[in-house]
Amino acid sequence: MDNTNSPLHHTPNAWALIPLAVFLLSYLVVSIIAGDFYKMPITVAFVIASIVAIAISKGGKLSNRIEQFCRGAANSNIMLMVLIFILAGVFAQTAKAMGAVDATVNLAMSILPGNLLAAGIFLAACFISISVGTSVGTIVALAPVAVGIADKTGMPDALMLGVVVSGAMFGDNLSFISDTTIVATRTQGCNMSDKFKVNIRIALPIALFTGFLYILIGSGMDSSYETGPIEWMKVLPYLVVLVTAICGINVMLVLLIGIVLSGIVGLFTNGFNIWGWTASMGLGITNMGELIIVTLLAGGMLEMIRYNGGIDWIILKLTSHIRSKKGAEASIAALISFANLCTANNTIALIMAGPIAKDIADRFHIDPRRSASLLDIFSCFVQGIIPYGAQLLMAAGLGHTSPIEIMQYLYYPYLLGAGALLAILFNYPRKFTKQKDPVY
Repeated sequence: MDNTNSPLHHTPNAWALIPLAVFLLSYLVVSIIAGDFYKMPITVAFVIASIVAIAISKGGKLSNRIEQFCRGAANSNIMLMVLIFILAGVFAQTAKAMGAVDATVNLAMSILPGNLLAAGIFLAACFISISVGTSVGTIVALAPVAVGIADKTGMPDALMLGVVVSGAMFGDNLSFISDTTIVATRTQGCNMSDKFKVNIRIALPIALFTGFLYILIGSGMDSSYETGPIEWMKVLPYLVVLVTAICGINVMLVLLIGIVLSGIVGLFTNGFNIWGWTASMGLGITNMGELIIVTLLAGGMLEMIRYNGGIDWIILKLTSHIRSKKGAEASIAALISFANLCTANNTIALIMAGPIAKDIADRFHIDPRRSASLLDIFSCFVQGIIPYGAQLLMAAGLGHTSPIEIMQYLYYPYLLGAGALLAILFNYPRKFTKQKDPVY
């Protein structure tokens, strides 16, 4: 197909992707070979990749290249994530210090039998994320509770965090108020409700199957734990955070409300005094230090990849050899997947890849509802599994574990990606696939 109208902004350059390869090799591969996910700290891997990104970048003098890297790290989206991480750390630590986590765990375990706790947390994450439209907000609300349940039942922390991330990505993909839904439908020119009808036919069966898997896994959960009395006053901060999040209030305001309410409840119940509250807030910020450093380094490195034409090279290669409708759909899937891999932000990836996907869909007569659905599904699939994405970093930070450990339990994102590939292969759902001949 002709690519003269493709919106490329930089000279396509495969070498620009080297920093990403260096990161994956130094972090994923080294950790797997060593058999220990803590041998290579993710911060060190990003420092190595960032040095490579600056070293091989075009842009003249070293000072200019460093400045370009800093612009990427100081991107408004990156700084917003940093602020959310800080507030999330403060809320999580304050709630833990005054006893909210233990109280909420006791409530959950008194309602659900042991073998349904994992599935119950998954269902809660699905419901909250589809109501809120943000996976990060869902993870902030549920990750501490999930880890508390894991500690009481003997389940691996990483498993329960994987349950939360899986449910969070379900809603991120399907919610009407999710950024990904809005961008995907706007770039493809279809209604959100129409895209939802295509999306739900693929995502819902996979979510049901994932829930069944969590029931099977939960069958071996230790149910001998004696739940303590339910302290409703201490559960209140989490309930308020969940309700305000579901009401669609900005996630930063939700966290601020949670912090203030946790502090008031802690003071009222003698969970801590005023200096204990400030100490817990400071510790919460400190606990997010590594997460913030990784986010800044990732933002700078990925900006260098974009600036040097790495993403444009991927776009050029993926759109230059399309010969069939299925090939066009597969190219759309690969396009958004690679864009997300290189940006670690599914909304930004959709903004970049959406217009090109629209061009492919128009040329090969792909229903806009289907192209929007494929874009959203594959962006959420990749975002939900990359160890340097906000979702896994947030879950790992709140659970004090490695993103790589969580990755092995991300059943829903993996199954969603596989299911979407099968949907392309078998033209499912057929109601939303047009059978016109493509235009070459």
